[in-house]
Amino acid sequence: MNPQHAENLPSSWEKFAQFFSALGDIYRQKILLTFESGEELCVNQIASLFKLSRPAISHHLKVLKTAELLLCEKRGKEVYYRVNYLYCANVLKDVHSFVSEKIPKATLAELVNNDGSYPVQSARSGQVDTDLTQRAVAQR
Repeated sequence: MNPQHAENLPSSWEKFAQFFSALGDIYRQKILLTFESGEELCVNQIASLFKLSRPAISHHLKVLKTAELLLCEKRGKEVYYRVNYLYCANVLKDVHSFVSEKIPKATLAELVNNDGSYPVQSARSGQVDTDLTQRAVAQR
């Protein structure tokens, strides 16, 4: 047990709450997925893709920007947004590192399939369900 984390989160975890909270809305997920790699879009371009009002889109963009998932730059009267892929990758890398450290090394090696995928665990028993794993790999 780590009772110190009941009082305070590690400093590196401060970014996680905003990051994952921003991704907790399906429209914000959809907005992020509309961007091509390296692409910059203005509010009007994004709003034209959705059945949401421009103010609603602006709100979602503000949440994504505050959580650092988006970067923006004002050019003239328009504000252009782009995905902050480097930041996203760093947050996810930190989460992956934390989780990986918690898995015993022998278990981690056992968990990775030959194709690099992870086996599916049964919700009931917690044991690896080889049938579910095979079906999950086949669906890729």
